[in-house]
Amino acid sequence: MRIAVTGSIATDHLMTFPGRFGDQLIAEQLDRISLSFLVDDLQIRRGGVASNISFGMGCLGLTPILVGAVGDDFADYRSWLERHGVDCASVYVSDLHHTARFLCTTDEDHNQIASFYTGAMAEAREIELQPVSERVGGLDLVLVSPNDPDAMLRHTEECRQRGIPFAADPSQQLARMEGPQIRQLIDGAAYLFTNDYEKALVEQKTGWSDEEVLDRVGVRVTTLGPKGARIDRKGEPSLHISPAQEESKADPTGVGDAFRAGFLSTLAWGLSLERCAQVGNLVATHVLEHVGGQEYELSQQTFLERFTGTYGADAAAEVAQHVRCHRP
Repeated sequence: MRIAVTGSIATDHLMTFPGRFGDQLIAEQLDRISLSFLVDDLQIRRGGVASNISFGMGCLGLTPILVGAVGDDFADYRSWLERHGVDCASVYVSDLHHTARFLCTTDEDHNQIASFYTGAMAEAREIELQPVSERVGGLDLVLVSPNDPDAMLRHTEECRQRGIPFAADPSQQLARMEGPQIRQLIDGAAYLFTNDYEKALVEQKTGWSDEEVLDRVGVRVTTLGPKGARIDRKGEPSLHISPAQEESKADPTGVGDAFRAGFLSTLAWGLSLERCAQVGNLVATHVLEHVGGQEYELSQQTFLERFTGTYGADAAAEVAQHVRCHRP
């Protein structure tokens, strides 16, 4: 199954605030906030939604096709991704801008305040999917993840026109996009990914109810943080998948991307939606245990042992037939 992952490719600047953001907010003055947080730590990591997802898929043994825009400072990052199984031949390199930057501060409750500099990502709207498809011999699924909004809409429309199944993952761009754009982005998607807050935001901005959204997408996948994930399909009962057991908590940045990596990889293996979410939950847990969206390693033996411990031997036996973690 050939999966193209479109979206942001960025460098993450991750900071830690040793307190609670909520303690610094005055309810009566939220209309004129002026705050500066003295942070204890700064770590610079490889990131970006599309590259995080592609990295996770590569670590599980797949060869995802990364599609996005970067600057001429991408050479080292490209080498890293290719060493982890990612096809970077369709990444567009800008002559004008640097690769995007994500700046995020996390408090002790794992709440986050972030800013994103688009840089070269603004040129992602110039990318056409047909040459990508022709290069790899056709595409079975295109993930449209957070990116330049015009690029997201272009990719979605091209998928519709060419009959390529697509998955919509609007995530952070829901804050910027208005109802008509969101409706255009998700209508007809084979899969719709959001977290529970974004789920409500989709419904609020589009004016569609939960049932009306399910009329327009094939499968609705909602991540629930420490409560796991939920899968909804029209006319069928909701499927709740419990979270994977975590060993520690370091930083939540990239957790949702890792879930999508696990979900899409398992989908490519032809396994059930339940297994898709279970693998997604476990990959997400690996990210939660590290600082940065690509700082974890997946060991074949340890991954399957942890999967067995949470979801049972029968489920693990199904996954073991397909998963090929980067480390033995």
